[in-house]
Amino acid sequence: MDTLRPLIILIAGPYRSGTNDDPYLMAQNLERLESFALPIYRAGHIPMIGEWVALPVMKQAGSIALGDAISEQYLYPVAGRLLERCDAVLRIEGASKGADEDVRIARERGLPVYSSLEDVPVLAN
Repeated sequence: MDTLRPLIILIAGPYRSGTNDDPYLMAQNLERLESFALPIYRAGHIPMIGEWVALPVMKQAGSIALGDAISEQYLYPVAGRLLERCDAVLRIEGASKGADEDVRIARERGLPVYSSLEDVPVLAN
């Protein structure tokens, strides 16, 4: 892995898990995922969260609510496509089948999987 260039790092963790699809709890989970974006950027990399891509795609496809048939076509498959462009994954704490699948795909593709911000290589401060 060439760590002389910025990596696109997918932040993987709970979004929907444990929320019973409560919009407030999912928003809290997204905010937690997003709390890792700035430290990754400050380390010289490009943070990415699957929901940043999936949620607008789902909305444009006609999804009315998370868990409907349309949203299910996009929420998790988007991460698979996104991982084709990502260079690494940061797996944050918390139970999540989707994040576990992201890790599985990343490892299958030979991508580094970091379990803490301290593991992410620093290119810039």
